[in-house]
Amino acid sequence: MDETHNNRTSLARGAKDIAKEAKRHAAKNFSKAVDRASDEYSTHRSYNRFQNEDEEEENNYNSYTQQDGHYADNAANDEDGASSDATEGHDDEDEIYEGEYQGVPAYNDGKPRDGQVALGQPVSDSLKSHKDLENERQAEEEELAQQYELIMQECGHGRFQWQLFFVLGLALMSDGVEVFVVGFVLPSAETDMCVPNSGAGWLGSIVYLGMMFGAFFWGGLSDKVGRRQCLLIAMSVNGFFAFLSSFVQGYSMFLLCRMVSGFGIGGAVPIVFSYFAEVLAREKRGEHLSWLCMFWMIGGIYASAMAWAIIPHYGWSFSMGSAYQFHSWRVFVVVCALPCVSAVVALTFMPESPRFYLEMGKHDEAWMVLKHIHDTNMRARGEPERVFTVNRIKIPKQLDELVEMQNESANPVLKVLFKIKAELRGIWLTFMKCFNYPVKDNTIKLAAVWFTLSFGYYGLSVWFPDVIKHLQADEYASRVKIHNNERIEDFTFNFTLENQIHRNGLFLNDRFISMKFKSVTFIDSSFLNCYFEDVSSVGSFFKNCTFVDSFFYNTDIDDAKLTNSRVINSSFHHNKTGCQMTFDDDYSAYWVYFVNFLGTLAVLPGNIVSALLMDKIGRLSMLGGSMVLSGISCFFLWFGTSESMMIFMLCLYNGLSISAWNSLDVVTTELYPTDRRGTGFGFCNAMCKLAAVLGNLIFGSLVGITKAIPILLASAVLVGGGLVGLRLPDTRANVLM
Repeated sequence: MDETHNNRTSLARGAKDIAKEAKRHAAKNFSKAVDRASDEYSTHRSYNRFQNEDEEEENNYNSYTQQDGHYADNAANDEDGASSDATEGHDDEDEIYEGEYQGVPAYNDGKPRDGQVALGQPVSDSLKSHKDLENERQAEEEELAQQYELIMQECGHGRFQWQLFFVLGLALMSDGVEVFVVGFVLPSAETDMCVPNSGAGWLGSIVYLGMMFGAFFWGGLSDKVGRRQCLLIAMSVNGFFAFLSSFVQGYSMFLLCRMVSGFGIGGAVPIVFSYFAEVLAREKRGEHLSWLCMFWMIGGIYASAMAWAIIPHYGWSFSMGSAYQFHSWRVFVVVCALPCVSAVVALTFMPESPRFYLEMGKHDEAWMVLKHIHDTNMRARGEPERVFTVNRIKIPKQLDELVEMQNESANPVLKVLFKIKAELRGIWLTFMKCFNYPVKDNTIKLAAVWFTLSFGYYGLSVWFPDVIKHLQADEYASRVKIHNNERIEDFTFNFTLENQIHRNGLFLNDRFISMKFKSVTFIDSSFLNCYFEDVSSVGSFFKNCTFVDSFFYNTDIDDAKLTNSRVINSSFHHNKTGCQMTFDDDYSAYWVYFVNFLGTLAVLPGNIVSALLMDKIGRLSMLGGSMVLSGISCFFLWFGTSESMMIFMLCLYNGLSISAWNSLDVVTTELYPTDRRGTGFGFCNAMCKLAAVLGNLIFGSLVGITKAIPILLASAVLVGGGLVGLRLPDTRANVLM
């Protein structure tokens, strides 16, 4: 009896085991059927590489089931049932019409859900080495790159890309404005704030330093938290502190505000190009990234035009007593912050980069953005009924990082500090990946090209205007009027004295009322019983002079302008505080701004040519050729002996070098994979700003000393950088990794 019972129990267990095995094979076949149905769009889009894997697994399964007849029949029956269940209740009337919203498709990343067994995963990820996981992620990223390229071709190029083009163009325009603001504001700000010669020039260097750190920080952070969010914060920082800098009075506070403003705008270039490249198909990328570069030129033209129209107009300023002065150059700073404010407002209406979402494993968010791009472009084409056929997108394996856990009851300040520390550590680790194979050599070469191109460009950008100013100063000094041993008694000066030198003069009972001294120097002169009222002076000094029984009321004559002079029985009342400045009838100021305007405008033809030929002759040919030609044009500066000749060479150099800048932006964007694109671009742009600082210091110190060193140095650096650029890999046929 017991033996019969045991036999029945064994039979029952065997039947259950057979049923379980058949059910397992049926579930596998059912999942295969669903995968094949969902991959039909892939077949239509020529995703052959993704089908081959499924076909191999299906063939393996068929050979396995044919080896055991017991399981083959059951599996076949279950497969029929599974197929019937999958299509149960479906008829022609239930078809989804084109254009009908279907919701976000469910994404199965291959991981087991609760209560499910992980089928088809012979080895758990927890048992694999980090190197194996990295190799798997690399292979999946290559698959994603190919699939994403096809998806962007399906989305098309249309209204969405043009909307993002103008929004990101405003951000890039702000970067161009920031660079030119430094040069235009520098003379006025230093004069207005009574900056001594020891502090002169710090403004240009400190702004570039802020931009250098900003490029590295914001570029790296964009790989961690997103392109749009980082760009929005960076532009907000720039706009706020740029606006604030126009109101501060002290030079140290002004330097601090401009440095933080530069830190914010430093993130514009690396994020803008990374962001825009990730919504462009391969055949459109080179051309449209080059068109985007035009906004940097537009920013330079805008800054030059505003400086020309605003700064020389001294009447645009106002005062609040003698302590607070708001001169025209401060109005110019406010106006230059407007593109940044506009970019911040426009960015709030744009979505995050879908390529970044996929890199972070956010499949549903990426799908929604891609569908938005597709639908926006199709509606603009007049084809709103066309449906977005993508229903599953490959995402790379997400490698978990070890993160130190914090106590929930910890101090909020400590939590914030820990968060900052974690983000900085993440940026540093991503930066170190830029020096891993296979991008290590490209990073070094790109950094060298960015440094050399920037060193030559920004160095000459400082040297050109200063050389022109030097030529103008020499011409101005050649027209100076010299008065020796003059004696003037009982005379009233109520007009402007300009560009004069008075030696050994004697002024008796004279009155200086409501007048201006402009570039006037008194040497070894005496003023006896003289009266000064409402007098302003620009570039004027009293050297080794004597004042006896004189009276000063509401003047700006102070100890800084009385060099080695003696004041006997004289009094000063209601002296003007601050440095008085005026641009009335200042031809020199107008001319300098006009020269910069011409130099920036000369970039336009080069920009158009580079955009049209970027995808035809290649990035590297344009990069190397443009840098070599720019270096050759620098050499001909040796023969520039007049203002007109120097201005012509400035325009020629700017027109030739812009193609190199455009090509370098495109190549840098395409050489880095998505998880390091912002970091790598930010590092290269930081090297660019470091070169700008060194160029300012080196070339600025050589103005008026010699022409040989700046010309030969710039030529050699540009030609050398161009030759290095030719060694970079060609990215014209690359998909975005």
